[in-house]
Amino acid sequence: MNAPELPRAMRQVAAQLGHDFSDPRLLQRACTHRSFGADNNERLEFLGDALIGLVVAAALHEARPQTHEGGLSRLRASLVCEASLAKLAKKLALGDALRLGEGELKSGGFRRDSILSDALEAVFGAIYLDGGFDAARRACLGLFDTLLHELPDARSLKDPKTRLQELLQARGEPVPGYEVVGESGPPHARCFAVVCRLADGMQCEADGSSRRKAEQEAAAYMLTKLEGGNA
Repeated sequence: MNAPELPRAMRQVAAQLGHDFSDPRLLQRACTHRSFGADNNERLEFLGDALIGLVVAAALHEARPQTHEGGLSRLRASLVCEASLAKLAKKLALGDALRLGEGELKSGGFRRDSILSDALEAVFGAIYLDGGFDAARRACLGLFDTLLHELPDARSLKDPKTRLQELLQARGEPVPGYEVVGESGPPHARCFAVVCRLADGMQCEADGSSRRKAEQEAAAYMLTKLEGGNA
């Protein structure tokens, strides 16, 4: 079977990733959503997901020699997640290269994070099958380079409630308490007011669209107070 002539958008994706496909059918399949047909990108997605996880984990292991396993896991999770992968896919204009069924086209599937992130994983799976691990690794590191260098300290990726609890435990103090002190708004747009209170009476209040979000915001305010030396 002759190799297909790829659409311009697909060729541009490959060019940006620095990979010249020997078998263009692999890239075509990587850009094909299941809504388009049976020969779609789901198996390539499975392969690419594992590959990206390994490449990013190895890069973090090398770049952060002082970071423990839990911190490395949080850093990797912040990179290899739907939102992050979709952001990178948009940078490549991968949505323009996707082959979608009529229903997905009408509903704007080419802009949906879940479809974009899955397709990006599939593209890396296709590169691996076409050029081997080294080629896929180079393409992956090239795309993730900026995000890898802009990562914050692993500790900052913990949610505020966890960070506050660890800070207090390190000081030998009791864990904080959280109390809902108010609710407002219609049923479809509730607003919760939560107080975070320490054993010594210090407290911070915050609002959120859910109890969990309000608790996290209150904990974040409390951390600012404590870490700013205002305790």
